[in-house]
Amino acid sequence: MLTPVQNISFRTFTLNGFNDLGEWRAILSIPYLLLFLLSFVSNITLIYLIVSQRSLHSPMCILIGLMAVVDLSLPICCVPHMLLNFIFNWKGISLVGCLMQMYCIHCFGIFQYTVLLWMALDRFFAICKPLNYHKYMKITNFLKFIIFPVIRNMILLTTMVSWAGKLTFCSTNEINHCFCEHMALVQLACGDFSINNALGLSLIFLTMTADFILITISYVIILSSVLRSGKTALKAFNTCITHIIVLTVSLTFALIAFMSYRIRNNFSPSSRVFLSTMYLLFPSCFNPIIYGVRTKK
Repeated sequence: MLTPVQNISFRTFTLNGFNDLGEWRAILSIPYLLLFLLSFVSNITLIYLIVSQRSLHSPMCILIGLMAVVDLSLPICCVPHMLLNFIFNWKGISLVGCLMQMYCIHCFGIFQYTVLLWMALDRFFAICKPLNYHKYMKITNFLKFIIFPVIRNMILLTTMVSWAGKLTFCSTNEINHCFCEHMALVQLACGDFSINNALGLSLIFLTMTADFILITISYVIILSSVLRSGKTALKAFNTCITHIIVLTVSLTFALIAFMSYRIRNNFSPSSRVFLSTMYLLFPSCFNPIIYGVRTKK
């Protein structure tokens, strides 16, 4: 007796991002390869300089190096598979591989904002509490500011991905995306996935959005302190506003991509996929320029 179709759960999937472009799809490998190389070379160079130069072993430079590690790892999780997909039409991915890719992409994505929050705290202590800077930035004290965001990120992320792994996929195994984004996979599930929807929203609003708000508040306090002290605010304002612009653009891409699955809209599938790839690649390409090239040391 045949097993009913509705009891069959797919264990392999096909990534069909930009499928409506047809034969022009392969051309996308060129811009994405260039962005990947820019991110890879710039972040590797930044990491090498910070590790090799003892004069750069300060708390702020170590945080910049940590940011470069995150920015290097994020594209590696998805871009090579995307390029193979575009060039050789290698679209298949297992459920386990999909969940692992989902975990890595979202992990490094949210930790970008967490590291930026730590960097904002470093600048806050350096500018607003200069006499106590070394006291606050001692590893034993700074761990207090590190532990909570790390635990928060890991609990929310592990819960979201493990809950996605419990779903049954019986309608189709075609993911309209270039990588395993959470809702791109979840929306293929049979039955109710409202809990998964809520977990995905909780992750972005309690991590990336919350960190962005705290970063913005810290920069406002820093600029107010500089202005009150009578120092020239141009350089501080220029640096802070550049950070805020990159953060805002990246978070906007992420929010639009995530909310497009949940709100009725006129976005084409390719537009949604493009926004998703940009919130991954945009900060990874521009953070090394902002925190490396533009940092005097």
